[in-house]
Amino acid sequence: MKREPDIALARLLQLASPALPVGAYSYSQGLEAAVEAGIVRDAASARRWIEDVLELSVARMEAPVFLRLCQAWCAGDAAAAAHWNALFLASRESAELRAESVQMGYSLVRLLGELDAGGGPDAGEEVSFPAAFTHAVARWNIEPGAALVAYLWAWAENQVMAAVKAVPLGQTDGQKMLLALGGRLPDMAARAAALDDEGLGNYAPGLALLSARHETQYSRLFRS
Repeated sequence: MKREPDIALARLLQLASPALPVGAYSYSQGLEAAVEAGIVRDAASARRWIEDVLELSVARMEAPVFLRLCQAWCAGDAAAAAHWNALFLASRESAELRAESVQMGYSLVRLLGELDAGGGPDAGEEVSFPAAFTHAVARWNIEPGAALVAYLWAWAENQVMAAVKAVPLGQTDGQKMLLALGGRLPDMAARAAALDDEGLGNYAPGLALLSARHETQYSRLFRS
């Protein structure tokens, strides 16, 4: 018989897998625009870009909101979940980044409805990807801290794979970046857990400008 922690780990690996059919592979979250602008041009600049976005944006807004959504779903507080879902969507730097989260959230809600996660979350008309993801985390009794590390890993992996395609880079370069980024994720998750509401922030003007430019970029591989 499988122990409950083993089952939770398997469920978490499923949620964080690149095989999860939510369309994450079709987005670069502004990285493609950075390649077009010449800011990202090799493995070193790609790693610097990904680390900066992770540190300045994801770890200071998306990660702490993720934990608050976990807490809301675990408590059965749909109103709190709706609040944090709306705040996260309002924090998106451009129209395409907001649309990305809504599309991925919609896809995950539909998938959860077909699995055993108790149907989709009720977090408002537009459900962000973190809101849908954390709903499954709560439903499947996954430890929130571990879930956040896996969520950050999935984000970093998608960014690295986008860099491998768009720069382009070799697969070994990508794995070196993932090894370095992975070592930072537990500390980022711990710092996100320690942030109070006043400490939330999403100040990344370079990302916002490049993402907005990407919306009208002539030639592109990715939807964001």
